[in-house]
Amino acid sequence: MHKLKKTVLATLVFGVLVMAESTAQTIKKTTKPATAVKKAPAAPVKAASPANVLKNQSDSLSAAIGVSFSNSLTSQGLADINGEILTKTINAALKGTKTAFTPEEANKFIGEYFQKITEEKGAAVRVEGEKFLEENKKRTGVTTTASGLQYEIIKTGEGAKPTAEDKVKTHYHGTLTNGTVFDSSVDRGEPVEFPVNGVIKGWTEALQLMPVGSKWKLFIPYQLAYGERGAGGQIPGYSALVFEVELLEIVK
Repeated sequence: MHKLKKTVLATLVFGVLVMAESTAQTIKKTTKPATAVKKAPAAPVKAASPANVLKNQSDSLSAAIGVSFSNSLTSQGLADINGEILTKTINAALKGTKTAFTPEEANKFIGEYFQKITEEKGAAVRVEGEKFLEENKKRTGVTTTASGLQYEIIKTGEGAKPTAEDKVKTHYHGTLTNGTVFDSSVDRGEPVEFPVNGVIKGWTEALQLMPVGSKWKLFIPYQLAYGERGAGGQIPGYSALVFEVELLEIVK
């Protein structure tokens, strides 16, 4: 499991500041000098809008960070956070007065909270994958090996079988069990070369069973794929994977 940042607050605020700096650079490059306009007659006094209560640049910066920070919380699924407690705690921390947590306690609590959320999500994905594989192995034509790898032969080749030390060229199409495509050399129109022992365990095992010229469909449990961590943003942890793999040649 990836290490969590020391604090979510620090990460979000840093992101806000980086975004703000980038925006400032864009404005600097694109903004033209303002054209002088005639002063309009004074309008009747209205109730102060949020923008009107910003008396100086520090106020404006505070408001801008507040908006961006709130948007960041919402995007991370934390929209139901208690804003009143959050605001009071930030104010107390900025003033150096006592807060409900010490920095160390806060870091520990946040780490444990997000670890729990990650584990809960992982458990749901794992159960879904296990159910899929349990039903899939009952289908006619599906073979299950001792490791738990499942495969279905689409086409049988006539060539040699590669060893773990060989390099091969393949075409493949990879999806989650719900059909979501996460990678496909077929879609790119370009086969890929790699060492047999340089890929996920399910592939390494399957390739050594496939004669060159074969096309198989692989159903790979998470233990033989990307495990608890997943891969990037497209393959969640504990995901069972489905591949159509065509072994084109053993690269000499």
